[in-house]
Amino acid sequence: MTPTLILVVAAADNGVIGRDNHLLWRLKTDLKRFRALTWGKPMIMGRKTFQSIGKPLPGRETVVLTRDPAFEAAGTHAARTWDDAVAQTNALAQSMGANEVAIVGGAEIYALALPHVQKIFLTKVHAAPEGDAVFPALDPSVFREFGRQDHPKGPDDEHPFTFIDLERRR
Repeated sequence: MTPTLILVVAAADNGVIGRDNHLLWRLKTDLKRFRALTWGKPMIMGRKTFQSIGKPLPGRETVVLTRDPAFEAAGTHAARTWDDAVAQTNALAQSMGANEVAIVGGAEIYALALPHVQKIFLTKVHAAPEGDAVFPALDPSVFREFGRQDHPKGPDDEHPFTFIDLERRR
């Protein structure tokens, strides 16, 4: 069976997801959600996103999608095309017993993935920072909301935010 492609993203109210290859907020609650959504699954991320993290994340397999033919990083798998990344993660999902593959950024990878994903797990950060990476606008005729949970700003979260779960309309 082919695993479901899910997209996991945190985006500000203005769509910004980062600046200079860095997140622009600290949300411990969102990091816990990210871990829960990606644990035990293969992930596709871009080279810049991987470099911002700096290492493979434990409990997951990482496929780095990059145009750089010389890219290598211990503990990761390199892919040069979207189709190659999907094929690699499908094989990894099968070997891991995972029924989902997580797309985790950045902006270019999200844009490539949107026509293919079945679910989006969006953290809408209630802030409007300036940034150079933006999440593509979602078409409400393509995705419908199936879950929402509001969270206030707190000691471990710099901004209020909302978890919004979306699925592709049939």
